[in-house]
Amino acid sequence: MFRHVGVWLCLALVWFGVPGPHKHAYAQGGVRVDLELVLAVDTSGSVDTREYELQIEGLKKAFRDPAVIAAIIGTRPSGGVAVTVVHWSSVNEQRQVVPWTVLKDQQSAYAFSDAISAREERSFGDSTGIGGVLRFSERLIRRNAYEGRRKSIDVSGDGANNSGIPPELVRDMVTNEGITVNGLTILTDEPFLHHYYFEHVIGGAGAFVMTVSDYTDIVVGMRNKLLREISVNIAAGPNPQMLRARP
Repeated sequence: MFRHVGVWLCLALVWFGVPGPHKHAYAQGGVRVDLELVLAVDTSGSVDTREYELQIEGLKKAFRDPAVIAAIIGTRPSGGVAVTVVHWSSVNEQRQVVPWTVLKDQQSAYAFSDAISAREERSFGDSTGIGGVLRFSERLIRRNAYEGRRKSIDVSGDGANNSGIPPELVRDMVTNEGITVNGLTILTDEPFLHHYYFEHVIGGAGAFVMTVSDYTDIVVGMRNKLLREISVNIAAGPNPQMLRARP
């Protein structure tokens, strides 16, 4: 067992391209923002066309929601929110579909919603590689032009990892760099997926898992998740259900 874990750990270090922790690799003197946020959207084979479209619709509407915009405006004294959107599937299938954009007000939030609309073409459709998208998202944060007071990766999905490196190994490295990993689980196919995310995916300061029972609830789920991530001072509402941070 220990040998198996050691092999995966070595592989993870190779993928990160460093011999160990690399906090010094993050941008120094970059543009200051309150939050750097990667929104990672599941496009694996278990997500059909309608379900994918509902995820995108949820994101588009969330960035036009008055409460989300109020939360974004609340971060403006610290530089706003730098956000990007990623599609992901199996271990080596990740794509940044909307580039890093700084949001500070309604106009920038609406423009970001429009950018999501303009990039609706789906990427991938294979297996589920959560460890791979965590690795990819960490690199997006490490190599961008921003320096956030907070850094978060938000993974939405409807299945457990079945491709590549176990996500908990990458998560532990990511959280060691001060990045929080949050989750939005869609329980259509796996009714206990939120417990899997709680144990194997999320981590870091204030990490949480939100759940929706079906893709039709995704609009509310996206809105509440963004509220929680952008501002800890704004309540996310009673639904969807939320598991709070791992110890």
